[in-house]
Parts: sequence; structure tokens; C-alpha cells
Amino acid sequence: MTANVTATALTIAHATVWLLPNVLAAQTDESGLRLLGSVERSLAPAEQHAYTVDLETGQFAFVAVQQMGIDVRVTVTDPAGELVTDVDSPNGSQGLEPVALVPRISGTYSIAVRPLMSVAEAGRYAIALERLEPVASSDAGRVDQLFAAWDRPGSPGAAVVVAQNGEIAHSAGYGFANLEYDVPITPSTVFHVASVSKQFTAYAITMLAAAGQISLDDDIRAYVPELHDFGSTITIRHLLHHTSGLRDQWALLTLAGWRMDDVITREQILRLISRQRYLNFEPGAEYLYSNTGFTLLAEIVARVTGQPFPEWAEQHMFQPLGMNSTHFHYDHETIVPNRAYSYRSDSAGGFRKSVLSYANVGATSLFTTVEDLARWAGNFETGTVGGSEVVRMMRTRGVLNGGDSLDYAFGQAIGSYHGLRALSHSGADAGFRSYLIRFPHQRTSVAVLSNVASFDASSMARQVADIYLADQFVTATTDSEESGARVPAEIQVDPRVLDGYVGDYQMQPGVLVTISRDGNRLLADATGRQQVRLIPTSESRFFVEGTDVYIEFERDARGSTLRLAMVEAGNTLVAPRIEPFDATGVRLAEFVGRFYSEELATMYTLVVEDGALVAKHLRHDPIVVTPAGPDAFAGDAWFMTQLVFERSDAGRIVGLRVSSGRVRNLWFGKQR
Repeated sequence: MTANVTATALTIAHATVWLLPNVLAAQTDESGLRLLGSVERSLAPAEQHAYTVDLETGQFAFVAVQQMGIDVRVTVTDPAGELVTDVDSPNGSQGLEPVALVPRISGTYSIAVRPLMSVAEAGRYAIALERLEPVASSDAGRVDQLFAAWDRPGSPGAAVVVAQNGEIAHSAGYGFANLEYDVPITPSTVFHVASVSKQFTAYAITMLAAAGQISLDDDIRAYVPELHDFGSTITIRHLLHHTSGLRDQWALLTLAGWRMDDVITREQILRLISRQRYLNFEPGAEYLYSNTGFTLLAEIVARVTGQPFPEWAEQHMFQPLGMNSTHFHYDHETIVPNRAYSYRSDSAGGFRKSVLSYANVGATSLFTTVEDLARWAGNFETGTVGGSEVVRMMRTRGVLNGGDSLDYAFGQAIGSYHGLRALSHSGADAGFRSYLIRFPHQRTSVAVLSNVASFDASSMARQVADIYLADQFVTATTDSEESGARVPAEIQVDPRVLDGYVGDYQMQPGVLVTISRDGNRLLADATGRQQVRLIPTSESRFFVEGTDVYIEFERDARGSTLRLAMVEAGNTLVAPRIEPFDATGVRLAEFVGRFYSEELATMYTLVVEDGALVAKHLRHDPIVVTPAGPDAFAGDAWFMTQLVFERSDAGRIVGLRVSSGRVRNLWFGKQR
């Protein structure tokens, strides 16, 4: 679908709408500009630019903020001073921040543009009101307006489907599947859906269990005997719920020297998994997301049935459901009709290819369409494939050794949205972004698939649900299995209380969570991770924006903050508050040397360059590692966020352990 550019321009030209820039820092004010083109400006770290636009109820407005070298955050407040929206897409310092507005009251709306991080370097951005028109009269039309940012020539985009009561209520495509040949996205465009694949792999395993071919409590080494005997049994059930303790394959591969745009095969992953000699934790003790587990689940299906997993899934799942455009993509050279290609934003305001050449399945690599996902969602109502027992098993939460239930079940997150029970999962590989959410009691599902890395698929799917389910949302729910845990509404917290949470918290040696305040909001910045906003739902509890993860601050009787607890899917990690580490006495030369991992069969060389300790690998750019504690360093690569050195009794460095969230304590011995 392509926007009617002429009609939109005429609507703007005849509207009494103005964009009035006003610099709130040290920059000189500029005169107001009529909204017939883009306003391009430079933004410094300490600046905030303010704009106003007059809107009336019954209108739809779309404001495009194009980042050109600075990661900005865009907030909009209504004439009463209430926050309307706060936009920061996962696209770093390049690409579009889309702002869609449907005013609740008429009057002057304020738009603020500021750097996401106060320490950012100066950069440029452009802002424009691209659409101003009456709000669509139909639900489908409102969805079209919601996707206005990607409904334009020369842009990647997205496909969406809404299924209700066993029928497709709405489906559409926006933008282009292939930018080189101007192939538009339609509801029949085939996307790589990344981790949305996991529920399909889980369904296959559950079908085998329901048929008596396996038990979910079987030891996985009964099917994959080449895996190391860790001394504790890892069951199929552990794999399904991310409680196995197995290190994640993507971090392992990258640490071993692979690039994520390499051809990565099933055989390579299995060989690397089989070399591992230690777990992240005792099986069943914690929840920690692991792609490795789902690669192994697909392998178990293949070994039990005697068929390659993609073939078995085609025969027993996709064909019976009429999912004729769906397959597990096992060979990266296979030609796929109607496929979308993957893109990311570039520094010039355009796009670049984001290459994906996976040749492995189970954790990822499902190729499908939004229309086929509607058929898949419908099967959870009918049980056409698998039957009612498999459908029941698929919504059974995982349980930890201590008896705590998880908000995760068989490749699906279990929770609620606006009081309605919801089962969902997201996916992100290269430039592909995907999200499928089901509301079983309302017999409604929404799927959104995109081929551009800056796209927030989960947010867009929820906004589509807002349109179709608004009259069914409720204000309260319970913590029952049927409803899940609802995220409460955002509240305002006294800035003096927020100041009490500002500081550093040690999640692990070398891994810090830094809490800072920006105006009336808290930001969290974990070592090696992107800064995120924390949304307050009580004076001490804050949800990580766009997730079901929350942080709880614990204070003593005097009100001083002692620690924070980070909770995800029932799993809790506690981080005590610490004083900033004084690195002035660290002798970097002590840590120089070559360090080898038997488990990865790879070497890193640590050297001092320009006053910094740097880790070097033949296939990676140099990784700067910064002192974060006694013999502990923080790395600036996502796959190497923590390094903890170990010494002999004589005080000599003998090796180091590397961690990166989903990989813990991977040993590298120092070569003599």
C-alpha cells in the first residue's frame, strides 16, 4: 500500500497547523515554519528542541523525525501537559522515529526532541509533519494510519494481520520487500520471523510427547549422546522453558570468531555445543533465554522421527493447516518466492542490506507470512493439528526447582495486556522484526512482520490490538494462570525519590547496572547494553520499557537504597548498590597476554594500546576492556561484556573468565 502523497500534501496545505521551533538550551530561537517541508537541525548533548502543533479531535497526525547521527528521544504532551507518547525506536543514531498522534483533546500539542543520552555527541536530525487528515472511520483504516511511517516509496516496511473468530479481519502490507526492484510488501510476503519460530519447534516436540514417542522429562543425552555429561540431567522440559543452563549458541559462536552475517550451519552449532564442559547454572535452577535449547529440540525431532526437522514440520504441521507459504529455511541458498529482504538504516537517511545467511533451524529460521500466522493462531482454538492435549500442554508454564512458576511456556510468553490474557513472542534477526500475540478468550490474534531493524514490532502489534479490542479491555486482573501478570499503569514518582535510586549496582563482577535520572524518568544502562527507560508502576517498582522485565528497588529504614532486583519470567537477579570503582591503581600491563579457550578452540590477545587494555581476535574489531573492579573488566562488545581474571597463589594471572549475559564464566587459560 502506498500513501496518497498528493492528497496528504493538500490536507496539510489547507490546515492551520504550524511547527514552531524553540531551543530550550543555548541555541538562538528560530522563526516558525509552515509545515510544507522538512526542518533539519543540529542537536547538541545538553540541548532540547521544542515544537508546537495545533491539533483537533478527530484528526490523525504523523510527525517524522529522521535521525542523522544522533539517537534522539521524542516526547509529546497534550494541551493539559499530560504525556501523550514517548518515542525511541531501537535504531541507534540512524533512522526514523515515527510519531503518530490521535488527539484526545483539541489545542496546542508540544513536541520535544532531545538526545537519548546526555553524553552523546552532537548530530543532526530532521522533523516534518508528513500527514494530517481525519481519523479513519474504520478499524482497518486506523491500522493503515498507524503504519504511515513505512507506507512510503523507497522504504522497507511491514505486513500485519488481525484474525478474529477464525477469520482474517484485516491484513495489509506497507513499504517494500525488495528495495532494489521496488517489490511491495503484501500480506503474502514471506518473512524470516526469528524467535517466533520457537513456538513451532515446541509444538513439534509436544506432538511427539502426546503421541508417546518421547517424554518431556527424558534426558536429552538419550537423543543427542555427543553432548557432554555435565553431571546433572538436562531434560527436554528444561530446553522448552529456557531452564537448561546451556550457554547460548549465538554468543558462543561470536566469541569463537563467527560474524552474525556468516553462513552458520546446524553442524557447526552442534559441534560447538558438544565442546562445552560447563553450564551457566544447575538445570532447573534459573530461567535464562537460550537459543541452544531450541536448536537441540529440532535435532531431537529429527532423530526420533528419522526425518530432517524441516521436512517433518512441513508434513505434519504446515500442510495440514494450509500454511503453504511456510517452511523452516534449512539451506541459505534456497530460492524463496515472494520473500522479503532485510535492511537497516544508514547514516545518509537511507537503507543498507542487513545480511542473514542462517542454515540452522529450531531456535530461528521459520519463513512465513502474516496470513499463514493467522492460520497458525487459529489452530490453538481448533486443535486441528495436535489436538486438544497438545494445545493444553503448550500453555503450561515452566516451573523452577524451587517451585516458582515462570511467565514462559513452550516458546511463548504468558501474560496479559490491558487485563486480557495474552500469549506472545517476539523475534529479531538481522533486519527482521516479528511479533505474534494471541488473546485466546477474545479469539483474536495480531501478527506484525517487518524487514527493517528500526521497527518495533511488539509495540505496533499492541497498538493494532488497541484498535480492535479497545471495548474489551479491563482495568483489573489477577495473578491466576488464566490471566497472567498484568503490567500496571505508569505513575508519577517524586524526583527526590528517583534521585535516591541513581547510582551503580553490581549484577556480577564486571557487570554493572547504572541508574540515572533524566527529568522525571529513570534510565538504566547495563554494561555492554543499550540504555533503556524505566517505567514506574509504584514508588519502588519500574518496568523496563517494551518488556515484561521489572526492577524493584529495596531501601532501608532510613530510605537509603541497598540493592535492586531484576525480575524476568519469574527469575530474580539481585544487584547490590556499590560505590564507583577507582581504577587509578590498576596496572594494565599485568593483564597482557594470549588467552585460549579449549571449549571454543579460539584465542584472544590482550594488549595495551593508547592507555587502554584491548582484546584482539583475528575476526573481530578490537574490544576495549575497562576496569570495573578488582581483576574485573567490562568489555564494549555485546558478546564480551565481562572479563574476570584469576590468579595463582603467587599472584600471577593464569586465565580469565568471560561472560555476556547468556554465557557465564567461559574459561580462557593464559598461554605461557
